[in-house]
Amino acid sequence: MLLKNWDRERRNWWRIVLQLRSSVLLNILPRVIGCSLFGFLISLLDSFGINVSLPILSTIFPSIVLGLLLVFRTNTAYERFWEGRKMWGSLVNTVRNFARTIWVSIEENEAKDRQEKIATLRLLIAFAVATKLHLREEKVNSELEVLMPRQWFEKLREMNNPPLEVAFWIGDYLQQQYDRQCINVIQLTSMLKFLDIMVDVLGACERIKKTPIPIAYSIHLKQLLLIYCLTLPFQVIDEVHWWTGIIVGIIAFTVFGIEEIGIQIENPFGYDPNDLPLDDICKTMEVNIHDLITLAPCVRHWKQI
Repeated sequence: MLLKNWDRERRNWWRIVLQLRSSVLLNILPRVIGCSLFGFLISLLDSFGINVSLPILSTIFPSIVLGLLLVFRTNTAYERFWEGRKMWGSLVNTVRNFARTIWVSIEENEAKDRQEKIATLRLLIAFAVATKLHLREEKVNSELEVLMPRQWFEKLREMNNPPLEVAFWIGDYLQQQYDRQCINVIQLTSMLKFLDIMVDVLGACERIKKTPIPIAYSIHLKQLLLIYCLTLPFQVIDEVHWWTGIIVGIIAFTVFGIEEIGIQIENPFGYDPNDLPLDDICKTMEVNIHDLITLAPCVRHWKQI
């Protein structure tokens, strides 16, 4: 998916420049227009001979707002976005390894053992889907209903943290297989380690979700951005005159756009166009496990060759 995006960006440069979908233009347009109109008002006052120029401001606000606050804001937001992506990448790899280990390691002594293994592999997908819904503060829905028996689904709807309940069911299955001597203690320990990693990913994503950038910092940044954009016409009026509104609009588009990008990516688990594609990631895991289920496990597979 990433390779496709990079190739599309390389081949369709002008189309991407003019693209509105996934851009922040519509979100910041009212602020940009407001600042441009204020710049035009200052130009109008200047045309009447009123001296509104304050050039001393040009040496103070740009370095403070653009140099310190915006850079820190954007870097902090992207760090949260990238950490969220790494956590979901870790979840994908862990689910793949966990599923493969369950499929080839747990012995099938009875006819029902195969169906129990398949049900457990689907629980791995259910964990990812439940984590996605949990991070988005959504209720358990039909996405999970098709991945488990009806009684489990009804039980999950009562839980405050559905992913943890799914993890408990997976751990309970592994313990049962150990008690039935279908796996040894080394295999049990290895599988429980995979389960621990999945729960650790859940905890890391919850930390990102529940630790937003302090509201005092956000308020202060917005206030300084507004001050900067409203004082900008007084800095440039002597040099650009009637172009003041356009120049202010372009600069406002730049600084408000950077801030809006930071707002969108600081919580990477939502539905903003620039958030992580969690639906696609969960679908990838589902396809991987479905392919695995179609394979004959272990010895029987090699006997067929």
